[in-house]
This record gives sequence, structure tokens and C-alpha cells, in this order.
Amino acid sequence: MLSRMDNNTILSLIDAEISRLSQVRALLASTGKVEAKLKAHGIKKVAPAATKAKAKKNRVLSPEARKRIADAQRKRWAEKKSKAEG
Repeated sequence: MLSRMDNNTILSLIDAEISRLSQVRALLASTGKVEAKLKAHGIKKVAPAATKAKAKKNRVLSPEARKRIADAQRKRWAEKKSKAEG
């Protein structure tokens, strides 16, 4: 259980963050050059590359591998169907 001092510390940290976010929101809502204002307040701009997830490469299967996988799946289906019927 948190003591009263811990609660006060947490609340002061939350208040500081709310104040910071309010300043950022005011900067973004204002007209003019947002980047210059952010830089003046020591707020770093997030790079676009950092926000995007790394592109996933599609893996390519050989025709032989596709055939092996398809044959194995057909075999599983056949076993399941024979158990259901019999």
C-alpha cells in the first residue's frame, strides 16, 4: 500500500507532466512555425522513421516446398475426414 508521501510525489509528477503536455498542445495549436517553437522549448521532434514499424519482407517458398506443404495438409484433412466418417 502506498504511503501519503508516495501519493503526493506521484501527484506532483502527474501535475508536472500535465503542465508539459499543456505547453506542447498550446504550441501545436498556435499558428506559425511549430518546429521552431518546439526547438526553442527544448522539445525534440520525433523522426518519421522512428514512428514507422520496420517493413516486413515477404518470404518466398519454392514450388517444391509449396507442394510438400499442400500434400501434408491434404493428408491431415484426409485423416480427419476418415475419423469423422468411421
